Amino acid sequence: MSTDDSTAAVHLPSFRGRRNLREEITETLRGAVISGEMKPGVVYSAPSLAEQFGVSATPVREALLDLAKEGLVEVVRNKGFRVTSLSPEELDDITELRALIEPPTIRRITERGVPAKTIKRLRPLAAGIEKAAAQRDFIAHVTIDMQFHLALLELAGNPRLLDTVKSLRTSSRIYGLRLLPEGAELFDSSHEHAELLDLIEAGDADGAEALMRRHIGHVRGIWSEKGGEDGEDGEDGEKG
Repeated sequence: MSTDDSTAAVHLPSFRGRRNLREEITETLRGAVISGEMKPGVVYSAPSLAEQFGVSATPVREALLDLAKEGLVEVVRNKGFRVTSLSPEELDDITELRALIEPPTIRRITERGVPAKTIKRLRPLAAGIEKAAAQRDFIAHVTIDMQFHLALLELAGNPRLLDTVKSLRTSSRIYGLRLLPEGAELFDSSHEHAELLDLIEAGDADGAEALMRRHIGHVRGIWSEKGGEDGEDGEDGEKG
C-alpha cells in the first residue's frame, strides 16, 4: 500500500548556483532512492523536493522523469512520483547477476594491468566513499560508490557490460543503511575500495577477484531493512 508523503523531509543538498543542474539533481535523487533516504511506496512531489534543493520545480520534475525511465520511481497522476520497491528475491537476483559479471571482469582488468595514473585518479573516489560512510552521508556514499565502480569497470573496454552493470546497480536498493550502527558493515565495505585498488596495482588478479566477490556479498548483507539478518546471506554465504 502506497503512502502519500510528498511533503516529507528528505536530507538533500542545496544546488543553488550549481552547473549541470538537472544531471546533479538526477544523480542525487538516484542516490536517495537507492540508499532508502527516499522511502519505497512514498509519493514525493517535485515542488516539495525542489524547495529542499533550493531550485525551481522544473529541473527536479525532469530528473524524476529520468528516474521513472530507470524504474526507480513511477508517476502518480496529479500527485507526484512514487518510489518503487524491490523484494528480497529481486535483490538476490541482482546480486547473482553482479557476481557473474563484476569479479571476473575485475580479474581481467588486473591481468591486463592498470596504469599508475589511473589508479591515482580512482583513489580520491575510494577515499570519498570512506568519508561519506564515516559521516553517514548515505546519498553521497551510494553516488560516489557508483562512480568508482563504473569508472573501474570501464577499463574493461566493453560498453555493453558497463551499461548492464550500471542498470543492475541502479536497480539496487540498500534499505538497511540508516539502521546500521557505527562501525558496522557499511564501514567495512567502504574500506574495501581502497584495498581493491591496492590489489589491482599489485597485479594480484586472484586477490582482486576474490575481494570483489566478497564486496558484493557484504553489500547484499545490508540491502534488506534488517541488514541480512533473516538468513539472506550475500555471496559465498557472507553477511556484510
